[in-house]
Amino acid sequence: KGQCSLSRVQWVRDNHWWISNQFLAMQLYFSNIDRYRYRYRYRYRYRYRYRYRYRYGCPPSLFPDCPRECYCPHDFPSALYCDSRNLKKVPVIPPRIHYLYLQNNFITELPVESFKNASDLRWVNLDNNKISKVDQKVLEKLPSLAFLYMEKNQLKEVPSALPRNLEQLRLSQNQISKIPPGVFSKLENLLLLDLQHNQLNDNVLKPDTFQGLKKLMQLNLAHNELKKMPPKVPKALHQLYLDSNQIATIPNGYFKAFPNLAFIRLNYNKLSDRGLPKNSFNLSNLLVLHLSHNKISSVPAINNKLEHLYLNNNHIETYNLFTFRDFSDLENVPHLRYLRLDGNYLKPPIPLDLMMCFRLLQSVVI
Repeated sequence: KGQCSLSRVQWVRDNHWWISNQFLAMQLYFSNIDRYRYRYRYRYRYRYRYRYRYRYGCPPSLFPDCPRECYCPHDFPSALYCDSRNLKKVPVIPPRIHYLYLQNNFITELPVESFKNASDLRWVNLDNNKISKVDQKVLEKLPSLAFLYMEKNQLKEVPSALPRNLEQLRLSQNQISKIPPGVFSKLENLLLLDLQHNQLNDNVLKPDTFQGLKKLMQLNLAHNELKKMPPKVPKALHQLYLDSNQIATIPNGYFKAFPNLAFIRLNYNKLSDRGLPKNSFNLSNLLVLHLSHNKISSVPAINNKLEHLYLNNNHIETYNLFTFRDFSDLENVPHLRYLRLDGNYLKPPIPLDLMMCFRLLQSVVI
């Protein structure tokens, strides 16, 4: 292995196109009458180039500006692969690069010098490194950045001066316990915000924390330290993840503010009947509802359009808490297809009324 830490097998896998070209050249030379001259030329050229590049653990590159520690594929000239190379520093990024892969290394900081000519970057993957802080000057040099992945690092707070064109920001599995004021205020194009597996509590999420996220569709706050529902969540939200927190109550009418909400996950919380207003989940656009591993005793009211309902591992004792009705109008027939009730205090058999009511039901787990 060299500086790039590539095994011989990985080198061959990544450079099958180059090896194929060498065999093609071999066949062309083979057609020559002077076979001895072919053998000498081919063996010398192949062995010399292979040993030179393999000495540094990197495949050959057609681009003179390609960092020696990385891989620049000939058929994807706007991409730079520096992942899984045991790097401790970020190499200088060429101006032509739009997609940068630096995951699975030992990088601790992002030097301004490395990104000084990388203003056209759109995709940066820094997952699984040792970054604890991001220099504000670095992000200011990336106005075109749309996808920033920094999962599994050592960040203590959300980086400031985030580019305006960001569409996805993934900061899960860090140590984030602070969100600077106004850090999201200019991210009008952000669609996905992933903050799961951090150290966020109710004091961190202010009423203006998510202000400015007008297009946000997915918010993931699972595996944090929340005891209350997050305040002032953007109205455009489609998916909300709040698993593995300590939420015990949901304010009355909380979800009515989200007309497009289709997916809710509240597994592994402390929800009970006392903390659930009557029609909390009776939402017209809701398709998937996860309420597993809580303390719910009765099945909450649901809308006819709900398709997947997870109520396993709660305190439900009877089936008659469902509202069984005869739906003569096909448009009002419940769309429920999947229902989980295992891990409760229910006993078979399943009431016939349940199957008659939910005519589209395909699977019931008890």
